[in-house]
Amino acid sequence: MITQLSDFFISGNMIHMSVLTLLLAFVFLAAWKAPAWVWKIGLLALVSGILFGILGYYQICDFTQSNGDVTPSVLMGGYKCTLIPVIYGFIIFIVSLIVNIFQSPRI
Repeated sequence: MITQLSDFFISGNMIHMSVLTLLLAFVFLAAWKAPAWVWKIGLLALVSGILFGILGYYQICDFTQSNGDVTPSVLMGGYKCTLIPVIYGFIIFIVSLIVNIFQSPRI
């Protein structure tokens, strides 16, 4: 299980996944210190994940343009790796929404 998670972390680009993990840590820190920021940090993680995905697609297009004939299996592997930060950004956003729901005042 741990090796699968570390493989996802490495496949999703170490820098991008590290930034998203820092944002996840900031969500939990903000839940304790600055509750008004939880939703905003989660939204930042979502937008960052989408941006990192777009950068990954740009790299795929650049690789395909420079190498010409690329097999579909290599192309699909690149697409799969590009989606990892996007999915992680969505998960962080969902976690921030759940934390925000539990912090909202009760009626």
